[in-house]
Amino acid sequence: MYKKQFEIRWSDVDANGHLANSAYTNFMSHARMSFFNEHGFSMPEIKKYNVGPVVFYEHMYYFKESFIGAPITVTIEVSGLSEDGMLFKFEHNFYNQKGDNLAYCEMQGAWIDLKERRLTALPQELLQLAIKFPKSDNFKLLTKADTRKHGIRPKPLNLD
Repeated sequence: MYKKQFEIRWSDVDANGHLANSAYTNFMSHARMSFFNEHGFSMPEIKKYNVGPVVFYEHMYYFKESFIGAPITVTIEVSGLSEDGMLFKFEHNFYNQKGDNLAYCEMQGAWIDLKERRLTALPQELLQLAIKFPKSDNFKLLTKADTRKHGIRPKPLNLD
C-alpha cells in the first residue's frame, strides 16, 4: 500500500469548514502522480514515450469530516491493470491522524498517446514497471468492458 501525507490548508476547506470534495480529488491526483513517480513513471520518463494518464471516473464515498490544519493520509492500492497496461484502477482511502477512515474512492483511468489523443498501450519498458506495481488483495485483470461497467455513455445535448 502506498501512502502520502498532507495537511489540510485554508484553500482545501469549503463553506462548511470541512475538507471540500474538490480537495479530495486534488489530494488523490497528487498522491497518484507521486506513486507513479516513485515507480518509474516520472513526468520526464513518460514524456519520452509521449504518453499521459487520464481519469475515466472517480467514485467517492465520504464517511467522516476533516478540518483545517489536520493531517490527512491518502493511500493507494492498485486494484486493476490491463494486460497491455493501457487501463488501470486505483483504490484510495483517506485517514485522519487516529486512523479513522474518512473517505474511499475507486478510480479508473488509462494512458493516452499525447500526439494522437487516443488510448494507447504502455510501451514495453513502462509495462514492465507497471506489472511490478504493488497490488490490492482484490486485484483484477482489466478489459475494455470494465471501462463501461456502469453503463454510462455520452449523451449529446439537443440544441434545438
